[in-house]
Amino acid sequence: MKELFPRKQVMGFVFSLVLTNVALMVYFMDMSFTVGMTILLVTAFIQAGLQLVVFMHAGESEDRGTIYLNIYYGVIIALLTVFGTLLALIWGYI
Repeated sequence: MKELFPRKQVMGFVFSLVLTNVALMVYFMDMSFTVGMTILLVTAFIQAGLQLVVFMHAGESEDRGTIYLNIYYGVIIALLTVFGTLLALIWGYI
């Protein structure tokens, strides 16, 4: 019966709830903008990684190297898009 209990998923769910509560405490506590945004960004990236690994089973197939490579590629493209937009539109470099 022990091997039938989804321990990994339950622990992932509990950890997701803890991360959500940490992010919610940023709202309720009087923090500076920089500290609050840092905590929110860190908890968001940890939670996104947790969702990918635990609930979407990203590392459990034979082609996990390809899956992780595609994830890294998507993150790089997203960062280039965001910082390229900031560079051109906000900071005035063209």
